[in-house]
Amino acid sequence: MRRCILISAAVVILPAGLAAVATPARAQGASAGPMRPAPGVVPEKPPVVDTKNEIKSRVDEVTAPVSVRDAQGEIVMSLTKKNFRVYDNGAEQSIDHFDLGGDPLSIVLAVETSSHIEPMLPAVRKTGIVFTQAVMAKTAEAAVIGYDDSVNLLGDFTSDRDVVQALVNGLPEGSSGSHLYDAMARGVAILAERPAARRRVLVVVGEPRDTGSENKLGQVLREAQLANVSIYSVGLSSTLADLRAPPSQYEPPQIGPPGTYPVPTPNGMPQTPEIEQQMQGNMDLGALAIWLVRTGLNALGPNSLAVASKATGGLTINVKKDGSIQKAMDEIGGELHTDYTLSYHPAGNDTSGYHEIKITVDKPGLTVRTRPGYYIPPPPA
Repeated sequence: MRRCILISAAVVILPAGLAAVATPARAQGASAGPMRPAPGVVPEKPPVVDTKNEIKSRVDEVTAPVSVRDAQGEIVMSLTKKNFRVYDNGAEQSIDHFDLGGDPLSIVLAVETSSHIEPMLPAVRKTGIVFTQAVMAKTAEAAVIGYDDSVNLLGDFTSDRDVVQALVNGLPEGSSGSHLYDAMARGVAILAERPAARRRVLVVVGEPRDTGSENKLGQVLREAQLANVSIYSVGLSSTLADLRAPPSQYEPPQIGPPGTYPVPTPNGMPQTPEIEQQMQGNMDLGALAIWLVRTGLNALGPNSLAVASKATGGLTINVKKDGSIQKAMDEIGGELHTDYTLSYHPAGNDTSGYHEIKITVDKPGLTVRTRPGYYIPPPPA
């Protein structure tokens, strides 16, 4: 039996305004001991522990999902633990847990319900059966979140697939906002409370853009990495949403100090939004993800979901047609249940800062995809 160790000193704290889902406290109408309060006297409440300023100081266990494909892009499932090498900041680690698609899953499905995706919402609702059969399968529990200009927990964790399917089939249409980062933060927070023996997965279905969230993408990704949460996404792009967009909504990603764009343009061409947008197609999302996690800031532009998946070892699939949504969900399910899962306890390498994870296999011609690393904040001054 696998002995799972929770990340110690590892309270993942979300920014103010997004509390994790917790068990309601017991009523305090009477004291728990034999002494009864006098009539009309309100019992003194226990002191509230302020955890807002707590941060992680070390990581006990790191879990890395690993997808391996051959030169034709086919998933490789024939490798064993001996074929893998894991490095944390260049130091080889001992693999403590190895599994191929068998670990039980805890999944949060976060779905955009804003009026902006109204043309695609019926197709999104139809993914309920695919999500429950292909993604949840037989070993998963799932919770469902809907988000527009607010974030709502539509259903808490359950392994009853009929209940989850009904929640997805009945997704309501909301307002015009899209608090993507707040929804991701909420999902990461409730996943962080699930047992460490379960693989934690956040599946996001929505447009790869955010409007008005209090949370920043970098901070969300930092917390996801520390909580061993993998982010998978289905990026929506409806024709009607594009037509509703203002003529010039492009903003370059903030990958440097405000007001600068520290990536040289090709052949000395003038720096324009059009040139920068073209360059984003070739941008190193891994490097951008690491920068975001280190700084805790936002990256503006069309790559939010792709960066989130890159930062956590997940997969993002962008769709433009209704029929492609179910196919994308099925592909995510197929990968989740064929991924390798490797866990290790960093040996003498718990210093603050960014820790790069590198995983290799001893078979030539294979492509390995995993999370790039994790960030440990420095201790409070």
